[in-house]
Amino acid sequence: MQTEVGIRHYEPSQSAVFFKTRERFGALSNMASGFPLTIGNVQIRSSEALYQSLRYPENPEYQKEILAEASAMTAKMKSKKYYAHSRADWMSVRVPIMRWCLRVKLVQNYELFSEALLSTGSLAIVEKKVRREDFWGAKLQADGSFVGRNVLGRLLMELREEVKAGLLFQETVIESPNISNLILLGCKIGPTTSRSSQQRRLV
Repeated sequence: MQTEVGIRHYEPSQSAVFFKTRERFGALSNMASGFPLTIGNVQIRSSEALYQSLRYPENPEYQKEILAEASAMTAKMKSKKYYAHSRADWMSVRVPIMRWCLRVKLVQNYELFSEALLSTGSLAIVEKKVRREDFWGAKLQADGSFVGRNVLGRLLMELREEVKAGLLFQETVIESPNISNLILLGCKIGPTTSRSSQQRRLV
């Protein structure tokens, strides 16, 4: 199938597809519960909430509202209210920020998230989209295949291969991306470790 640059075509029989969080590969979704994060002293319920909050480094009040939401979906909906106030370079930094969020999710929930990644074997990982073309996922087609940029799926495949190669593990220190103004609730984000490592430092 001829596709434009950046677009991918995925056959369902050769793909690990996730859509709803309670389905087989649902733990791969940023909307999945049960993967809490800690950045500095800030407790965060999901990778989605962390990602959305980083749109607004100069607006800690927006970040607080997003992080206070009980679910990843409501955190995303809260963030949508403020999209007009996203950092000016958001479109150019959103992928490295997402890559970083996924790595933090991995090292801070290593057993569960590495298991979810490795359960996909060598299949293509695809975030299913139904209603519209999407940068992060691939849209379901009438023939059952998926077409889209699927950037989130590709980042997850990248992460899976690093886990398989032994390059990422629970005690890996995740360096912050080389992005200016990476700030959460007024504090610049530095290297991030597993939650157990952070707890040991506080003892």
